[in-house]
Amino acid sequence: MDMTKDALQYVVGLNKAGVIRINDENYTDRPVHRVDVQLRAEPIKMSTLTSLVDYLKAGLDETAEKMIVQVESPTSVRVISILDADRKREELVQVTASIPDFFCGRYMDQECFIINLQAKFLPNDDRELLLKFAGTVKNESIAEYGDNGIMQKATIKTGISTVGEAIVPNPVKLCPFRTFAEVGQPESSFVFRMRQGDGVECAIFDADGGAWKNEAMDNIKKYLQEALKDFPRYMIIS
Repeated sequence: MDMTKDALQYVVGLNKAGVIRINDENYTDRPVHRVDVQLRAEPIKMSTLTSLVDYLKAGLDETAEKMIVQVESPTSVRVISILDADRKREELVQVTASIPDFFCGRYMDQECFIINLQAKFLPNDDRELLLKFAGTVKNESIAEYGDNGIMQKATIKTGISTVGEAIVPNPVKLCPFRTFAEVGQPESSFVFRMRQGDGVECAIFDADGGAWKNEAMDNIKKYLQEALKDFPRYMIIS
């Protein structure tokens, strides 16, 4: 029994940090961690800007006098405090947009392409053009020409029994659902390509260098600034 007690006391003693003096400098003989003065809450998870605004306006939780609403990306917003006594920030809210899987850069058969184009993009002239074009291309009818890898032509159905040749439309302006539903979906350029696999396959490729992200984040910032204009304690940044 005494041996067990001595062993436990020895193990407990191993957890105590000691201070060693070397060349007039203090060192610890094991890792130590400072205990924070301030308590911090776990962030609330949300998926819409509307729920975020409702929460902030309700003022249900005790918060710092000044809070920061940070637009991190087209799909992420968080609410954080100013620096506290520990020189840290408390994160109160994480908002992550619920958006459909974006199929950019992937070839798919005509039917899947048409369904995705209708379900995941806002209507505009170029979307209607692609829907019409992809829906009338005949199997095994795609021919590439030129040496720049951009221009293509395909045989399309022009009537019940007639066919004709058409140039694949490029580039196209499309508005996919890529950010929060409460704000405008940025329109950007895409390259439309077709190829022959088991049948006709279609794909679109992002061609604006990511510029749409800046527009989407600016749209989110403006939305929140307007929604929280009567609550100056919240500083919105992006």
